[in-house]
This record gives sequence, structure tokens and C-alpha cells, in this order.
Amino acid sequence: MRVIGGKYRRRKLESLPGLETRPMLDRVRETLFNILQDQVAGKVFADLYAGTGAVGIEALSRGASRSYFVENNGKATRVIDANLTSVGAQSSASVLLRPVAEALESIEADIYFLGPPYPLKGEYTKTLTALSEKPCELVIAQHSVKLDLAEEFEQLKLTDRRKLGANVLSFYRPSADEPDPPIRNEQP
Repeated sequence: MRVIGGKYRRRKLESLPGLETRPMLDRVRETLFNILQDQVAGKVFADLYAGTGAVGIEALSRGASRSYFVENNGKATRVIDANLTSVGAQSSASVLLRPVAEALESIEADIYFLGPPYPLKGEYTKTLTALSEKPCELVIAQHSVKLDLAEEFEQLKLTDRRKLGANVLSFYRPSADEPDPPIRNEQP
């Protein structure tokens, strides 16, 4: 696993052995940040269910001013800390060892990314509903093609959906920002 682009490009990242976390494939992460392009620069990014921290580190590499890494697994937070140290991004990061629902009470971000382990299907609805009450610009959920997420979670409205093999990236924005946006269901 490596950083795809930006100032930390090509830096290798450690991963956690076993199946406790689900690291995002490099090509899915690359597609995500190709879609986001300049939307990340200068923003605060939250990597929820962070695993190895690869998504939040990619955001920092591409100009995010700060990244929050929320992870409930102590071994994973040690890997995140090691990855932040190896790229030299510790001063722009906060690693929170706690459940996402608890951490959301104490963080504010412009962009939230969530990719809970696939067996935790209930986390999607719970987290997206909680995020609908927070001020933000964008919420992105990575999920299995077998999981159909709703088009709305209170104030959050689906604006784009990209299928990438067995993965889907669903993009939500506060409904006041963009009334009736088109939904795309195509592969890049």
C-alpha cells in the first residue's frame, strides 16, 4: 500500500495484518481523489473507521489542512501513528482511539469519509444520520455493491455514486447546498 499522489506520493504505508481492518484498494483511493481533485486543498478531512489511515493521509498529501483519524482498534491506531510518522504528517493529524459515534461529538470537518468494515452494515445508517446534523461540505461512504444506501439521510442527499468492482463510493452533500443534483451510476 502506498500514497497515490500529492506531496507524499509513492511513500509506502504499513497495514494491519489479518482481517480486522479493510484497507481501501489503491485504485479505489486513486479514483476517489481524482473525483475530489481540488476539493480537498485547505479543508479539514475526517477519516472515520480509519484502519491504516491511508485515506486521511492521502487527503493530507493532496493539501488538506488537517485530518482526523477515528479508529476503535488500538492496533490500527498504532499503525496510523507509524504511517503519519513515516510521511512526516503528525503535526497535521489527530488520531482518536474511540468509537465513531463518540468521536463525532468532538470533531468538525469539511469532508467526512467513512468505510466501516463490511459486516458492520448498521454503522452506515447510524453514522450517515449523525453526519446529517453536522455542518459539512461533503460526506463519502465506501461500501459493498451488495449494500444499497438510501438516497437521503435527513439533511444529506446523494449526489453521485461510483461503482468500482465490488466497491461503491457514494457522495452526499447537505441538501441546502445542491437541490436536485443528478445521480451518476457509471464507472469512471
